[in-house]
Parts: sequence; structure tokens; C-alpha cells
Amino acid sequence: MSGAAPAELAAHLRLIRTNGIGPVTYRQLIARFGSAAAALEAVPQLAARGGGRPPALADPRAVEREIARVAALGGRYLLLGAADYPALLAELDSAPPALIVQGRAELYAAPMVAMVGARNASAAACRFARDLALALAEAGVTVVSGLARGIDTAAHQGAGAATIGVIASGIDIAFPPENAALQARIAEEALLVAEQPPGTQPLARHFPQRNRIIAGLALGTVVVEAAPRSGSLITARLAGEAGREVMAVPGSPADPRAQGCNALIRDGATLVQSAADILEQVRPLDARMLRARPSGYGAPPAEDASDAERQRVTGLLGPVPVAVDELVRQSGIAPAIVQTVLLELELAGRLERHAGGRASLIG
Repeated sequence: MSGAAPAELAAHLRLIRTNGIGPVTYRQLIARFGSAAAALEAVPQLAARGGGRPPALADPRAVEREIARVAALGGRYLLLGAADYPALLAELDSAPPALIVQGRAELYAAPMVAMVGARNASAAACRFARDLALALAEAGVTVVSGLARGIDTAAHQGAGAATIGVIASGIDIAFPPENAALQARIAEEALLVAEQPPGTQPLARHFPQRNRIIAGLALGTVVVEAAPRSGSLITARLAGEAGREVMAVPGSPADPRAQGCNALIRDGATLVQSAADILEQVRPLDARMLRARPSGYGAPPAEDASDAERQRVTGLLGPVPVAVDELVRQSGIAPAIVQTVLLELELAGRLERHAGGRASLIG
């Protein structure tokens, strides 16, 4: 919440920056306790009920330094649940609890389409991506991409000021270095988005996290050129899992960089030859998809889980990830109570969350 009081923002960030508290846990804590300050106080007791040691809460002085650094860089925070947080992204269970942004947040109000592709893209594919992004921008669409080499760079260049760059580092780190000027222009004229705090280098694990934001912001994702097992295909998969449109530009079977796109089309992705093909897919969804849905889970009941319920749910868990819905079905326990037990286990360091609403025991 960009308008959050300083103490409230600091409490949210302490919760978010605490190791072991991920997006799902954050949402459940806020839903249950109503405020970040109350959730911070409850963490030790919840972890004890889960049979482990509580996580070390983030240092308040480090949080204060982060807030000051973001302000000095001209950035601001968007917190999950606030009115200015992107509505489509908030629909994801894995939505980032906080975004750090620089630039024109009003770009979120336009329909958004993600465009991704190969870093070592062909010259023809880069030109096509630029032209496609330009046509989308002229049609009132905001183009979202990841500021990587190749297709991402071409998409940002084509869209001009109607673009959102989502990065895997802090807003003060440019990666790749040759895109430093482009990143600075986007931060000034368009919109730059980061989940990581300033000073964070783009580590390998941050890129899949960035990809979920790219897919989550947009009504649909277009892949322009991608080899098999490319990161762009991960973004396309995440878009499909979120119920968004998946589109791909076909290429020559002789070019390995086209194999990923051709496979997407074979598996049901919409074939794209022009901006009109994209607009045809996303425009009918605008009114339905842009309605903001409540972010977060319904608050669990005031009473805590009983020891018998904890034992029942924990006994159904193991090292193999299992869907939370399956835990509810097999345990016969109310969903809110099951979520409470999982929350306690995660805060105790005994539970790992997985994609698709699944969980497993650690060790």
C-alpha cells in the first residue's frame, strides 16, 4: 500500500523479509490476524505449535534501511491487498506480498500482454517482436517483459512508454549490464517492477520468481522465439496455470529457437501472426479479467486446531508433495483448520510449499 503509514509499512516488510514466510503464509497471517504487527507477535507461538523453532524475524533496522534506500532511488512499495496493487497479479496464490516500482503505475490500468522469448533471438524475430509491441502499444495495450537480451529487449523498445519491465534484481541493479540505459528509461518513462530489495543481485532462483510476475500481470503471454526447456516456456506454463491466454509465433522447424513456440502451438497455444491475433484473444476478456477479486484467503476461525487435528494432518503429509485439497478430503477436517496446521508447520520450518497448491514435509 503506497499510502501505508511508515510503521505499518515497516511491519509488513519485516514479515515479508523473514526467512520461511512465503507468499501463501503471508496472506494467511494477514487474513487471520488483521495486521502485520499482530502477525509478527503471533509467529513464535504458531511455530511452537508446529513443533519447531520460530523463524528469526527480519531485523527492523535492516527494514528501515531498505525503506530509505527505496525512497532515495525514487521507488515506492505496492503491498498485496492495497487498492493500487495490480488486480490480475493479486489473483495468484503466489502473488508477491510487496512490489517495488519506479515510474508510471497507471500503466496497470490498461490491458496488459506479456511478451517473452529467446535471449539469443534471430534478427528477424527481434524485428517482429518490436513491430508487434509497437502495434499493441498503439492499440492501448501495455506490454510486459523481463528486460533480458533478445526478445525482451525488442519488446520494450517497440512498446516505448507503454511497457513494464519486471526484473530479477533490485531496482538499482541493471542486468544484463548492456540494458542499463533501457532499464533507466523504463523507470523514468514507463514502469520498472522488482520483487527483490535494492542491492539484490539477479541470482538464478530469482528468475522463475520474476517469470511468475510477468505471467501474473498479463491477460495473456506471447512467446516469440524459444528453444525447448527455455525460461520463456516456464512463463508460458505459468500463464496457462493462471488461466491466462498462451500465444506463440510459429517459426521454421529447421531453427532450434522455434521449436519451443511450435510445440506450444501443437499443444493448443494460439498461433500469432499479427497484433490483431493477440487483441482478438485478450479483448473479450478485459471486462471479466480486470475486475479485482479479493486478495488473500478467508480468515481461519478464531479457535486453533486441536492436537488431534494437527496429528491427523501431519500424518497425511510426507516428502512427496500433496495437494492441500487432497489433505482436506482425506482428513475430513475443515479447510481453514487444515490451512492453520500447514501455517504452523511452515513457520516451524517443517513444511515446504510447492506450485499448484501442494505441500510436503521437510526431512
